[in-house]
Amino acid sequence: MNAFLQSILPHHALSKLMSVLTHSETVWFKNLFIKQIIRHYGVNMDEALIPDINAFKSFNDFFTRELKPEARPLSTEKNAIVSPADGVVSQAGDITEGDIFQAKGKSFTVTELLGGSEERAAPFNDGVFSTIYLSPKDYHRLHMPLTGTLTEMVHIPGRLFSVNTATTEAVPRLFARNERVCCLFETEAGPMALILVGAIFVSSVETVWHGVVTPPSRTTVQNWLYENDAPTLEKGEEMGRFNMGSTIIVLFGKDYAEWNADFTANKAVKLGEMIGKTKTFPKSEPTPVKNNVFSTLIKRLGF
Repeated sequence: MNAFLQSILPHHALSKLMSVLTHSETVWFKNLFIKQIIRHYGVNMDEALIPDINAFKSFNDFFTRELKPEARPLSTEKNAIVSPADGVVSQAGDITEGDIFQAKGKSFTVTELLGGSEERAAPFNDGVFSTIYLSPKDYHRLHMPLTGTLTEMVHIPGRLFSVNTATTEAVPRLFARNERVCCLFETEAGPMALILVGAIFVSSVETVWHGVVTPPSRTTVQNWLYENDAPTLEKGEEMGRFNMGSTIIVLFGKDYAEWNADFTANKAVKLGEMIGKTKTFPKSEPTPVKNNVFSTLIKRLGF
């Protein structure tokens, strides 16, 4: 579907229709839908905790299926940042003066990605980013790259362009225009943001602490601050899911994290594998007091 056609389509109406279809519990319909996706995309059901398609009450239940614990081992490397999802790297690299590279000369700013707040964006300017695309064949639950404590969540209404390669190359500032949910955390590597980007036919986005965050009726930016009841999620723990596919963007602040050398565009990644590492900072040692007249006097006085 080309970018022009997408620009004139009623994105939210189509996504609402998709939600109705994917949540249908009509047995013959949902089973036919599931079989077609498995066959067309080569979905590996051996990894699924429940491999029997008859056990899923709807297509969405299948689409957000849980995996066997051993299917995605978590990296044990020291300081490892792990992939939050199965997918393909769309882009990864440095945030340059607040700009994030999208594709072929197109970029968008951290400020607009995070809802227009310069204060919210400031910790990530000149940091690093990664954009991971989840295709229909992929596991669609999202997990924590690092252990983190939630500080804020922001829902930003917007369009629902496709997030495939052809569309990201054609539509300027796509990720800053699509509907999205921004989750801000404090981690051992400083501030971290996970941005769950909606797309056409994505019926909803949800998090484990809130549930569905993307109601079709909301038209203004809404944020939630977590102070007294802030949840802490461990590295590798589930944090959310897409009800139908899309993209997750990860941000870290300047000098706090770095990606692996091979973590580049078009690389396939699996949940839990190491994609980068946090940077360690040596603790500052106290400055020794020089052995001079003043220090000798201090010692004699018993201070």
